[in-house]
Amino acid sequence: MPLNIPNLLTWFRIVMIPVFFAVFYVSDNTLSLHHKHQVSTLVFVLAAVTDWLDGYLARTLNQSSAFGAFLDPVADKLMVAAALVVLVNLDYVDTAIAFIIIGREIAISALREWMAQLGNSKSVAVSLLGKIKTTFQMIAISLLLYHERVLFISAHEIGTLLIYVAALLTLFSMFYYLMLAMPQIAQKSRE
Repeated sequence: MPLNIPNLLTWFRIVMIPVFFAVFYVSDNTLSLHHKHQVSTLVFVLAAVTDWLDGYLARTLNQSSAFGAFLDPVADKLMVAAALVVLVNLDYVDTAIAFIIIGREIAISALREWMAQLGNSKSVAVSLLGKIKTTFQMIAISLLLYHERVLFISAHEIGTLLIYVAALLTLFSMFYYLMLAMPQIAQKSRE
């Protein structure tokens, strides 16, 4: 495992997951719900920024590695799943939406692993659609975690609308990746 800045940022995101969870296990006397919203949003946004930053630095500094390419999406999926579990627990997100998003991440990760074993991982590489889906997810989750009003705008209402858009993009991108892999799936089923 190369020890470079992009990989350290990815490890940082993974380490932030228990910190993120811990925020909601602190007693309300120690940290009010209002402050839990603020701290969890800060942690999540910091993780989202480091997700973008580690990829940018890996390309800019020519520090891309196979280990980083493996670990980066794992860290992203773990942080999104952690946030969705918390949001479902707080009753800020419908369980079905969390299931769609987490289920898609597991299914597409498995598909990518299988395609890599076939030597055809580039056919299901991250697309622009996947990046748009991720952007909607990150913004929606951040707003839902914040949950409160900003001026006259409800972060929760905007976040709810965006998480539904993210869920639709999630389903659409899953079908897109499955269609890309369909020729290999059909070929393997005939063998």
